[in-house]
Amino acid sequence: MNSTVFWGILIPFLGTSVGAAGVFFMKNSLGEKTQRILTGFAAGVMTAASVWSLLIPAIEASAQMGKWSFIPAVIGFWLGIGFLLLMDNVIPHLHSFSEDPEGPKSRLAKTTMMILAVTLHNIPEGMAVGVVFAGYVTGNSGITAAGAMALSIGIAIQNFPEGAIISMPLYSNGMGRTKSFVGGVLSGIVEPIGAIITVLAAGIIVPILPYLLGFAAGAMIYVVVEELIPEMSEGKHSNSGTIFFAVGFSVMMILDVALG
Repeated sequence: MNSTVFWGILIPFLGTSVGAAGVFFMKNSLGEKTQRILTGFAAGVMTAASVWSLLIPAIEASAQMGKWSFIPAVIGFWLGIGFLLLMDNVIPHLHSFSEDPEGPKSRLAKTTMMILAVTLHNIPEGMAVGVVFAGYVTGNSGITAAGAMALSIGIAIQNFPEGAIISMPLYSNGMGRTKSFVGGVLSGIVEPIGAIITVLAAGIIVPILPYLLGFAAGAMIYVVVEELIPEMSEGKHSNSGTIFFAVGFSVMMILDVALG
């Protein structure tokens, strides 16, 4: 595994960890407006990444199919939606903006279910990074090192507020600062693990790469629509979430086009 791939896989996890460390410097929980802004930004980044870093490369990788080149992307997209829908229904979890747990009934602690909610959120991000770097490693997918790194940096940027969004509510719910930090870090550990497994299987992945790119996009869009948009629209003056959705979308679009 060369250094580009190593850092590309690690950078998003570092973003989560640095964000989670905010629990050591913040006295109180994140304000409602601040959390709405950070969530909107994350949603914008994920939406733009799904289009420029995943769906467009999936279609381009299927160019030999001519006017039917969209088929692998669409099939993969719906498989990704279905996968996250399944995970949403079999894993007990609790979103930070909600009081009602989702998934099967469980006796798990509230803080544990909050960590599971963000871990579920991070699964498609790890898959996205792994699939893109697997495409880069094979060398025949049209995905460049700069393009793969753009996705990694974009996800790291939106992981930074995510780390704070999980660690601060854990602290507010009675968990100590150190344990809250560890909880925030652990919520992001699925990203590098999933990415490493995907890259190691790069040789197997090549024939179905367009489908996997679409799969990761579908999974990310599911998270955006199911979790992030409702959260950023909660309460009064929700336009701040919308504005920062646009900011996040613009940042990721610029990164992908400028570096890709």
